[in-house]
Amino acid sequence: MRCVILDDEPFAHDVLKHYIEQTPGMKLVAQFRNSVEAFEYLERNVVDLLFLDIEMPLINGISFLKALKQKPKTIFTTAFKDYAFEGFELGVEDYLLKPFSYERFMKAMERLSPAASEANVFDDQLTIRVKEGHLNIKQQDIKLIEGNKDYVKIVTNTETHLLYHTLKGILDKLNPAYFIQSHRSYVVNRLFISRIVQDNLILNDQQFIPIGQSYKKQLMEKLNS
Repeated sequence: MRCVILDDEPFAHDVLKHYIEQTPGMKLVAQFRNSVEAFEYLERNVVDLLFLDIEMPLINGISFLKALKQKPKTIFTTAFKDYAFEGFELGVEDYLLKPFSYERFMKAMERLSPAASEANVFDDQLTIRVKEGHLNIKQQDIKLIEGNKDYVKIVTNTETHLLYHTLKGILDKLNPAYFIQSHRSYVVNRLFISRIVQDNLILNDQQFIPIGQSYKKQLMEKLNS
């Protein structure tokens, strides 16, 4: 895993460099204290993980990440805990509050792998038996699934399928690396979630999906992981 550090504090570089060197499978390929130099490097090079400070001179980490065209997986490293929600909205992998231990660092690293390992257990295709035979839909392409008694509506970017089926019967076939149940009638692909406003998920097409109170805690825990 190729890593880059952007932080204006020399001590933070020393700590992260030491942690990365102690962790098998990780390699530090670049370090920056200047956001302009880091931006130029990330625009020209592909990296796997960015350790990004938030409070920096000239431009903060949140604005920096928003400006990147190709965003690597990112972990915020900061002494300020007030930016957690902004980090969630930007889809960062974790939020390390300085000073953090190697144990906490490793927990963040472990969070990078469960989705990948879960994805390998499930088929890429969702296969459902229909009158004509079988319907196959690539799971990553499914935006949301809406259940209504004995019918489900499966929505992708390009098509909608209305099927005689139960939502419960489909849940076990869905890859948990992608799908989150937000309501008793809705399952949403996290890849299509743009943000949360009050008790609604906002998808990237601006569609509002309700969050049921009994699902809210589990949903937030899964999104933050």
